Amino acid sequence: MKERIHKDIVIIGAGMAGLTAALYCGRMNLDTLVLENGLVGGQIANAVGIENFPGFKSVTGQELISTLQSQAESFGVLVDEFDEIERVTLKTSPKIIETQEKIYETDAVIIATGMNRRKLPLPEEKKFAGRGVHYCELCDGHAYDGKIIAVMGGGNAAVDAANFLTKYTDKLYLIHRSELRADDVSQKRLRANKKIIVMLQTEIKALHGTKRLEEIEIFDKTSGETKNLAVDGIFVNIGVEPNTKLFADELTLTGSGRIPAGEDCRTEIAGVFAAGDVREKEIRQLTTAASDGTTAALLAEKFLSKLKAGD
Repeated sequence: MKERIHKDIVIIGAGMAGLTAALYCGRMNLDTLVLENGLVGGQIANAVGIENFPGFKSVTGQELISTLQSQAESFGVLVDEFDEIERVTLKTSPKIIETQEKIYETDAVIIATGMNRRKLPLPEEKKFAGRGVHYCELCDGHAYDGKIIAVMGGGNAAVDAANFLTKYTDKLYLIHRSELRADDVSQKRLRANKKIIVMLQTEIKALHGTKRLEEIEIFDKTSGETKNLAVDGIFVNIGVEPNTKLFADELTLTGSGRIPAGEDCRTEIAGVFAAGDVREKEIRQLTTAASDGTTAALLAEKFLSKLKAGD
């Protein structure tokens, strides 16, 4: 039988929004648990150089997240990694969060599960996953020292990945089906890097190889030409998908799969808040994730105080 544990508040997700919420909850002396199915930090943990977070001229994602986690834990917050959540029941009182090992009862929940990178939509993806197809340049880039690399995507994540991966290779292809969407600073660095060949209006149609990826089949939409390009590895950055499957039976989701919640981060269920990229909103930045975490924590504390007072 699983152990049942009560917490004042459970935060699901340990990215920027979740850890910021945890920091505030800890400072308000709430008995706070942060549950994270994967690695602490989420997508931002892989960022090599962050230059748009106030107070830092440049900082890596891992440094930023590690500092934030340490801050939260210094106020008594418990961060639990890799204990996967099996089910949530949010409409009851108390709310129930069941993991593989424990059952948590809590009066308030902050959902800050963020997003995952979208998989390469080709039938060969499963065959070559980890054998030439990758989604984390910081994790796997070192394996391609001196080899030919391709990066797929046109946003900041893809362009920054391409710039980073040139530390390992002298030849890198950046492939995107339309025009680049990355900010001007990142694009300027990309264009100035002589190791990078930018291929726009180009689609990847297939992956080829025996045991590992050896070639990618590309289609040039401008010329109408199809050809095979020899590469040793491809790093995919083609967008993200919100991590909301766990809550589909408890909360109404938007068309994009995110959780509808206003700037106060309140969801349709009292005592349940959504913060960060998982919340439906127009702007998604590190600073807005931190802002959501702050808002959700402060309003969750107000909710708990009223609950305790019987209001």
